[in-house]
This record gives sequence, structure tokens and C-alpha cells, in this order.
Amino acid sequence: MLVYLWGFLYSNYFRFWLKWILRLLTRKCELQRLFDGSKAGAQRTLSIGNEGCQTRGLVLRNAVHVEEAEVEKCVRDVMKEKKIEQKDTGFKTNLHISLLQISGYKKLYLNVENLRKVPYDSDNEEHEEQLIELWNLLMPHENLKARITKQWCDIGFQGDDPKTDFRGMGLLGLVNLVYFSKHYTDEARQILSHSNHPKLGYSYAIVGINLTEMAYSLLKNGALKSHLYNMVSGLPQMEHFHQFYCYLVYEFDKFWFEEEPESIMHFNRYREKFHEKIKGLLLDCDVILTLQN
Repeated sequence: MLVYLWGFLYSNYFRFWLKWILRLLTRKCELQRLFDGSKAGAQRTLSIGNEGCQTRGLVLRNAVHVEEAEVEKCVRDVMKEKKIEQKDTGFKTNLHISLLQISGYKKLYLNVENLRKVPYDSDNEEHEEQLIELWNLLMPHENLKARITKQWCDIGFQGDDPKTDFRGMGLLGLVNLVYFSKHYTDEARQILSHSNHPKLGYSYAIVGINLTEMAYSLLKNGALKSHLYNMVSGLPQMEHFHQFYCYLVYEFDKFWFEEEPESIMHFNRYREKFHEKIKGLLLDCDVILTLQN
């Protein structure tokens, strides 16, 4: 009860007067003090996002919800409202970067979601080309005997037609698998080889699609903000999401063999344990999780 009362009094009364006193003493508004006291990246941008949600100022509150094209105007409006000189280029640049990161994260989620919603279509030539490309990247010395064949099981699909395995994550699952195989070909082939281990093996493609769902859920619930804000000084792009997926695939393979599960029947339990490990890492405000090429 006391904690709730203090929170109410601070938010509605004390916070305003504290900000007013600090401005008199430092001759800087709260945003300027925030920039002075925080590092570039997640620490600064997350603080801007929180300030935008808590402030009574309409301009800053709206600024954390703007589209990319409106960022520059919002920066000018915020500086005008906070009575910050336009010639303060350092503040202007820092605020611009933070607002780009915030708007970019939202746009990235929408792009990922839209790709996830695209169902795999075997009548779509581009979809089929990507699927064949995946096979060629992973199995360069073995030709497919047919489009529908048990050979797909060799790279970890469940049956003789991979399209049925993409239902949950749509085209996003395939695009991620191809991206990893194309940009980290040696690592992808090595992990595929690991997945064929007689005791600790697992279905490479199915696990890859499962990890796409993990990456997607972490993006959706905001857990990837610190990672992306530290990694990208500006707009996070689809490629940065694919890069995070690559990190998950590589690290999950290591994790699986370190844990030595009793059998593949325990996959869900170890998958959740790995998920918790990643969520823990993402709580670090300085985190950057990438697989270096």
C-alpha cells in the first residue's frame, strides 16, 4: 500500500518539482541530463522510450511512436518544446538515432510478421527456387532425384515434401534456413553433420524452423531491443534479424551437445532451457549476440 501511494505521489507531484529544481541547478532539461548520463545504444534508447511513455509532454510522447519519415521533424519539435538550442548538434544527433532505433524496431517486427504470414506455396517459382537453393547449399555433392522425395529427410525435414513443415513460420522459416546456409555455409554443413549423430542427432531443418519461432517471439515481446539497439546505430533491418537467428542456430547446436540429452524425445525440455538462457543474456543492457563470420 505504501509503495503504491509513493508511486502515485511521485508520478503526479514530486517528479514534476524534482525535474524543475534539477533544471534550475543544471540548466538542462531531463532529456539532456539523460543523454549525459547514459551510453549510446540500448541504455540511451531504452531510457528515451521510457521517458516518452511517462512524460506529460505531448511532443515527446508522440515522438516515440513516429514513423521513420517523421523522425527529423520530431527532433526539431522536441528541441523547441524543451527549449534546447537547434545548434546543439550533439543532442540532435543522439535523439535522432534513438528515435530511428525505436521506429525501426517496430517496422522490423512488422516486416518479420508479414514474411511469417506468407505460406509456402509450391506453385510459387521463387519459393521453390529458395527451397532448392537450400538443398544445394547443404548437399552440394548430391543431386535431388525429384521434387518430392525422401531425400529431404537427409537435411532434417519430416517427410518427402518440406512445404508441410513451414506451416507455423511460413516463408520466414525457409528464408532463415537459406540465409544461414548462404552466409555461414561451412558452419551450416558442420551443424548438419552434427545433427546426424547416432545418439545425439536431431532434425536439422525442423529445429531450424523451431529456432525461427524463438527468434520471432523474442522480437515480438521486445526482448531483442537491447541487442538491436547496441548492434545498429540507426534502423534495424531484416538482415539483423537473420543474423540473430544464425547466432541461435550455432549456439543451440553447441548447447545440445553440451547437455547430452537422453533422446530427441526430450527436445522440448532442452529447447525451453536454451530459451531461458537466451532470455537471460538479453537482459544485459550491453548485450550483443552475433555469430562472427
